[in-house]
Amino acid sequence: MLLVDTNVLIDVLEDDPQWADWSINQLRTQTQIHLLVINPVIYAELSLAFSTFEALDAVLHKLGVALREVPRPALFLAGKAFARYRKAGGSKTGVLPDFLIGAHAAVERWTLLTRDAQRYRTYFPSVELLTPESRP
Repeated sequence: MLLVDTNVLIDVLEDDPQWADWSINQLRTQTQIHLLVINPVIYAELSLAFSTFEALDAVLHKLGVALREVPRPALFLAGKAFARYRKAGGSKTGVLPDFLIGAHAAVERWTLLTRDAQRYRTYFPSVELLTPESRP
């Protein structure tokens, strides 16, 4: 399975002038290889662009993206990674979505398709990332 980060889907939905082509190409390519999935955190972030959950569900279905729950070990790992972030001087006070997304990919041993790799590389080095830098 391939976990698709919010930014990749937003690129497609908003036809981002810089990233839409890359993101569309990645989704088309990866859907031939993997089952594309998101989790509730990504779903919640995507919901900001829709007026109803039915509309969001219809788009996800059209894109061939399934929703998977975050397992408890990933929730635990996200909290531990966030604690390291705070200890290292991170200023945010709530567990950031990237920690939940990265921990989910780490625990499930899924590849993560994202454009925003810095935090994932720092706190979840075991996660294989597909990024603009790693794949043209």
